[in-house]
Amino acid sequence: MSTQTRVSHPIYNLLPTEIEGFDSLAELALDLRSAWNHATDHVWRELDPALWDLTHNPWVVLQTVSRDRIESVLASSVFRKNVDALVEASRRAMAAPAWFQQKHSGTPLTCAAYFSMEFMLSEALPIYSGGLGNVAGDQLKAASDLGVPVVGVGLLYQQGYFRQEIDKNGAQQALYPYNDPGQLPITPLRHPDGEWLRLEIALPGYSVWLRAWQVQVGRVKLYLLDSNDAANFPAHRGITSELYGGGPELRLRQEMLLGIGGWRLLRALGLQPEVCHLNEGHAAFATLERAPQLHGGDRPSLRCRTRRHTRGESFHDPHCRSRRL
Repeated sequence: MSTQTRVSHPIYNLLPTEIEGFDSLAELALDLRSAWNHATDHVWRELDPALWDLTHNPWVVLQTVSRDRIESVLASSVFRKNVDALVEASRRAMAAPAWFQQKHSGTPLTCAAYFSMEFMLSEALPIYSGGLGNVAGDQLKAASDLGVPVVGVGLLYQQGYFRQEIDKNGAQQALYPYNDPGQLPITPLRHPDGEWLRLEIALPGYSVWLRAWQVQVGRVKLYLLDSNDAANFPAHRGITSELYGGGPELRLRQEMLLGIGGWRLLRALGLQPEVCHLNEGHAAFATLERAPQLHGGDRPSLRCRTRRHTRGESFHDPHCRSRRL
């Protein structure tokens, strides 16, 4: 084993960041633009073809392969030149004016906040179940390509949506693999002094601490919140455990954290969106959280839009007044 010093990753993993060229690999691995622009696929296949074919997760590949393997591929002038070219092309594409900047340069729109319970961006970030997440993910990807100033707001689930397995008797079994944050293409949001950005949200009878994360989606940033904070009671740490699981009480708690916590997170980041887009009614609490700003005249032009994908009664989450949170 190598005796050279290794630097700690911001979450908890150890990565050989002192290797020249590693930072370029990390920059590519942490940008989910690779989920629809596959220019970097051969890089990860070169590092570990079997693991890449199984996971399609560049960040997992980069953390799993040995230091010797990373040094070996980066020692190749052809490989290193290709990686540098990919990084330069990505930075150049992100800095160039896109459709929105070219066609709407005079618009007053500086930020649109897109709230959703799920985002389907890549199998490397399994925080989605189906159609709603597919729409949300595709819209963030389109916003990146078009240069539309959008930020996504969602939840980071410890397990996400269940995986289906059919047993020998033909019955469905629901499996909940753990989403290890250290192996997801996400980074903690931190204050300038290095402290993790956390929010305390008061719910009836107790408070919940939320941790903030960032996902790079090309030009767009997706912000995620999770309640798996050590300062919370065990039951409260599990609020963001499963997507659409645990019954109506858990759903209501999740929707409160998404709407209230998500809006407070934007404020903590200094973002003042002119448009608030709710992907169905799950983040409706965001409208209540922003109401005092409107009454105070802070952002009188702020508009809220809700997109319906599901018709009828199932579009709305019925929450009885007597339910305990």
